[in-house]
Order: sequence, then C-alpha cells, then structure tokens
Amino acid sequence: MPIILYWSEIWSLTPKEERRLRVFENTVLRIFGPKMDEVTGEWRKLHNEELNDLYSSPNIVRVIKSRRMRWAGHVAHMGDKRSVYRVLVGKQTTWETQA
Repeated sequence: MPIILYWSEIWSLTPKEERRLRVFENTVLRIFGPKMDEVTGEWRKLHNEELNDLYSSPNIVRVIKSRRMRWAGHVAHMGDKRSVYRVLVGKQTTWETQA
C-alpha cells in the first residue's frame, strides 16, 4: 500500500477513482482466503464486510483523505510568503499578477 499512498496528499480523487481503489483494496484483502459456509458446507469468497472486519486498518480512501487534510494543515501553517500556501487559499501568485 505504500506505493499507492505515495504523493496521495495532492490527489484529487473522483468518485470513480475512489471506487476503483476500494475494489483494489478488497481484491488485495482476499488473500485471507475463502470461508466455509456453516449452512451449506461449501467454500465461498468473503464478503466485503467480512474482509473489513478481519482487516482492522481503515480503508484506503479514508487514509488518503486524512493524509490530504494533514498536508493541508501543514501548508496552512506555512504563511502567505510560500506559493503552496497561496495556491491553497486561492490568492494570486506573483506570476499571475504580472501577466
């Protein structure tokens, strides 16, 4: 998962991308294997809720959004001299005022 989270602070996730990430995460979590159904005695895939119960970490979309909020907090403390801060709060940069 570290590869997926690399630079995740600056991603703008669309609902389609969020869904793809959740599908990918559930695919990875299926390594826990199948489960024996108590009623029929047959093996079946684990449902997404069962996967989430087994794997205690928050889902990937929540992790990305929390990292983005943490990054925004760091930028907010930078001050208005930094261009990253000016972009975050929507102030014009010096190159925009010169044009």
